[in-house]
Amino acid sequence: MTPTRTPGRARLGVSLMFFTNGVLLSALLPRYPEIKDALDLSNTGFGLTVVAFPLGAIVSAALAGKAVRAFGTRTVTAVGSVLLAAGTATAGLSDVAWLFFAALFVAGALDAVVDAAQNVHGVAVERWLGRSAINSFHAVWSLGAATGGVIGAWAAAQDVPVGTQMVVNGVVWSLVALVASAISAVPDEHLHPVEETSDVTEARPRSHAWVLLAPLVLLAICGTLVEDVANNWVVLFLGTETSAPVGVAGLGLTVVLVSQFVGRLVGDPMTDRWGRAAVARTGGLVVAAGMVPVVLGAPYPVTMAGFALMGFGCATLVPAAFAAADGVPGLPAGTGIALLGWLMRLGFLLTSPVVGAFSDAVDLRTAMLLPLVGGLVAAVLAHRLRGSLSARPAPSAA
Repeated sequence: MTPTRTPGRARLGVSLMFFTNGVLLSALLPRYPEIKDALDLSNTGFGLTVVAFPLGAIVSAALAGKAVRAFGTRTVTAVGSVLLAAGTATAGLSDVAWLFFAALFVAGALDAVVDAAQNVHGVAVERWLGRSAINSFHAVWSLGAATGGVIGAWAAAQDVPVGTQMVVNGVVWSLVALVASAISAVPDEHLHPVEETSDVTEARPRSHAWVLLAPLVLLAICGTLVEDVANNWVVLFLGTETSAPVGVAGLGLTVVLVSQFVGRLVGDPMTDRWGRAAVARTGGLVVAAGMVPVVLGAPYPVTMAGFALMGFGCATLVPAAFAAADGVPGLPAGTGIALLGWLMRLGFLLTSPVVGAFSDAVDLRTAMLLPLVGGLVAAVLAHRLRGSLSARPAPSAA
């Protein structure tokens, strides 16, 4: 071990990885309403277009485990982040629907691999620390996404061209990603679960691993469903379904992401005290409670508060699923997280088209029942998974 390789330094590096990943796409999201208008898309057409990002992720995410084992988590994260920045910049520069779709597809494919790599590395740092840390990494992702949302909303208010904004955004955060990779080294003994050092993993049937992994995937889908609604529909909802001013509506995504950040910031101490299952179960119920005023047509300040509760409640769902997936027996190093990341993106693939079709057939307000139901399902799953979610990081020997 080199003298400069410490858990704190590695934690800072992983935090920068997550922040960069959060800001790269989210800076584009507040510009979606004007992109939708510029491309002359209906709600259904818009929903089918932005599905390109999760579709690209589904195509590539199953390969993330192999990429991590072949090149290492830090290399995959650094190179992938630079390429992801190029993809989001291309999306911002697109003036036709097919190019916008293609750029989002490529960006989604890259994001899935980067996401798996940074989560594998984050869990390794958690093992080195000997205490819960995964929620704080996802909190920093939320902070990065909120920062991206502010950047996008400010650029829209200043009439900065979308393409210009996204090119500058990509260059800046590509440099940060390279720095993050350089400072986040972790000793080899912490890179994989202890079980991976023996032949026991290979002897266990893969079917048993899938039985353990499947409900974790569903829990993660409940979390990503809420995130997808926030990414693609909150700003549009506030602008069309409430009397919120344009500037306020544009900050809707930021409100959700800041609330999610707070939930993840306090998620680690809550997890260490009450356990992942109890925290995730309560979070699902908070999501459902937050969506009640949204569905009932409350005034926009109350609706904004409801979206804030939605963000706070979903905060620990995906981190809990990732942490548990890394320890699923019967899978090679990095495979549990890679498969979870791949399959949970089915939620992203389905959410926007369903919300778009439902809003065209009925209305967008009624379509907000989807995250309400997702919160209730997450609460039930977290209760049933309390055994799988109860594992804690082993105390560090470093």
